[in-house]
Amino acid sequence: MDPATATAPIQEDCDTEPSSVWSWWPSWRPTSMSLLKTTESKILACIQNDLWARFVTLPNQDRIWTLTVTNKAKRNPAEQAKKTPLVMVHGFGGGVGLWIRNLEALSRSRPVYAFDLLGFGRSSRPPFPSDAAKAEEQFVDSIEQWRQSVGLENMILLGHSLGGYLAASYAIQYPARVSHLILVDPWGFPERPQSQNQEGQGQGAEVVKRPGPPRWVKAIAAVVSLFNPLAVIRAAGPWGPGLVNRFRPDFKRKFEDLFDDDTMTKYIYHCNAQTPSGEVGFRAMSESLGWAKRPMLQRVHLLPPSMPLTMLYGARSWVSSSSGDSVLQIRNKANTSVLLIDDASHHVYADEPEEFNRVVENVCNSIN
Repeated sequence: MDPATATAPIQEDCDTEPSSVWSWWPSWRPTSMSLLKTTESKILACIQNDLWARFVTLPNQDRIWTLTVTNKAKRNPAEQAKKTPLVMVHGFGGGVGLWIRNLEALSRSRPVYAFDLLGFGRSSRPPFPSDAAKAEEQFVDSIEQWRQSVGLENMILLGHSLGGYLAASYAIQYPARVSHLILVDPWGFPERPQSQNQEGQGQGAEVVKRPGPPRWVKAIAAVVSLFNPLAVIRAAGPWGPGLVNRFRPDFKRKFEDLFDDDTMTKYIYHCNAQTPSGEVGFRAMSESLGWAKRPMLQRVHLLPPSMPLTMLYGARSWVSSSSGDSVLQIRNKANTSVLLIDDASHHVYADEPEEFNRVVENVCNSIN
């Protein structure tokens, strides 16, 4: 599909709930794909540019929920076709709705695509293998199949957190498809320290300046070794939404000028109270929430030196930017930049959206 044709009317999507002889029984969890769809629709209603939202069906019949946003003021197909599209990949437990502060601004000059990762949000939720390499391969294969199905020749690929890890893995395997790689507070880069003392070695004063993992990370980490990472949300049943509000009040604050209610925490709840799938894959890939079994720093040298790479970190994030410094050394600073965004925590795109959008737009404009 030519990105310039992405201004078609919104395609009607049809969600079907799993049927069962027990389907009449009230759900223990106050969630459904229909409720997720309703909550997401309220979020996406903020977008003024042309929006095409649809399921993209992969060859294996998995479906990837996809948004394409284009500037309604630019109707010239030739002008649109010249611009390399920006593809945005969300992090663990997220979905396309979290980009609501960015989609409008970043689509001013080029088409922007965002999709729910396989196993997350409204995308299909297939089984994932327990082997770390195979789980990662399933995620990356789904991204490549999505690209082929959508018809993109190449793209500026941006990934946040887990999405950054997967974007890097994709770029290593399919370098010809990535014009510029943007990693935002990426998860899974450093190796796990052997001890708490070693964790601070070589980081100097940065350890003092950076905050530790927030309460919600520690709470999830306490159960991750025994259960899927978000099992507690599902186990809480009707108290699940309140649990999300309690542990993630920051999501309400980050978007309070757009929504004066709990729309965003409802969205997070409905994204993660469904049947676990992507989080099963994530658990297979991680030793704990902070560390990957297959650290990306061990493989980043496989990125072509000619591929431009930008790494964005929140200056107040619990993810250390020291991995970015390591990448600079590994790549001998070739076509690589590491930037810190002041006053931003892990969710850089929501904490400081104007600065985030400015930096990303500048990166995109450096391509064409």
